[in-house]
Amino acid sequence: MEGKKYLYPSDYMADPSAHVFNDRLYIYPSHDWDAGECEDDDGGHFQMRDYHVLSFDDLENGQATDHGVILDVDQVAWAEKQMWDSDVVEKDGKYYLVFSAKGYDGVFRLGLAVADKPEGPFIPQEHPIRGSFSIDPCVFKDEDGSIYTYFGGLWGGQLQWWQPLAQGNAPIPGKYGDQNGLIDLGPAADRKTQIFAKPDAPALPSAVVKMSDDMQFAEAPRQVLILDKNGEPMKAGDPHRFFEASWMHKYKGKYYFSYSTGDSHFLCYATGDNPYGPFTYQGVIMTPVVGWTTHHAIAEYKGKWYIFHHDCVPSNDKTWLRSLKVCELHYNEDGSIQPIEGLD
Repeated sequence: MEGKKYLYPSDYMADPSAHVFNDRLYIYPSHDWDAGECEDDDGGHFQMRDYHVLSFDDLENGQATDHGVILDVDQVAWAEKQMWDSDVVEKDGKYYLVFSAKGYDGVFRLGLAVADKPEGPFIPQEHPIRGSFSIDPCVFKDEDGSIYTYFGGLWGGQLQWWQPLAQGNAPIPGKYGDQNGLIDLGPAADRKTQIFAKPDAPALPSAVVKMSDDMQFAEAPRQVLILDKNGEPMKAGDPHRFFEASWMHKYKGKYYFSYSTGDSHFLCYATGDNPYGPFTYQGVIMTPVVGWTTHHAIAEYKGKWYIFHHDCVPSNDKTWLRSLKVCELHYNEDGSIQPIEGLD
């Protein structure tokens, strides 16, 4: 593939997850629209209310097939709004959509819906996944058939409500702490104050959990620890620390945990020897794109590796109206990923 390609220019979609089912490539995005909401740090301008699925049999030369709406917020008894990122995994001939949405109590949780085909339609369960919280699920099926869900996002994604800072680095409530050299971790659970951390505090980690046979949490979520090259936990003030948009893939026996850094706008990756980590930071996959958010998936299709992401070029930088893109992903001999310029 030469350069980058927009995947579905006729509509605004974002936050892609990508998988190959039955030799066909399926992409599960969120579905942007202009709800007229004010832009804020809590993500109130992202009011997505349904999911579509796109598929390809020829990614580089063909056109996407839009299979239409596979799940709408009105079908989900517990969800009020904001159908954010989702992912799909196949298990025993069924397809499970794990999605994030905000309940009527204002809390983000993960939901589950089931289909007989990768293109849906998906039937939601009545309640969210037990013990779930926050946003941006990535559902990874390992070679032994074990399934893991990675999830979490700061600020509007509410991860800071559920993941306390390490002992000795307590959160610092306040309104203007970031103007005093502190790191903004987003709104507090009281929904009245912000939480701030010292730059040298350990960064708030995302979460991973093994799934049970019925696709519930089989254990308490574990922290996804990212270490720097010195073997120390990445710090809150590091521009390459985790913010949101977990993705897991495997390449030549190594586990590649990749993610968005949010307000510093990078896509980064770290590698490890097992699905729980710890993972050692390796570098930037993609530099900032046009638009505030950056979110991706990585998948192999027909012998090539691709990275799927979004930007806001077609909408003239309206960050709540994003468009899906794809380009090839290339590895070096040592397994490192060659960085990609986001503005290309």
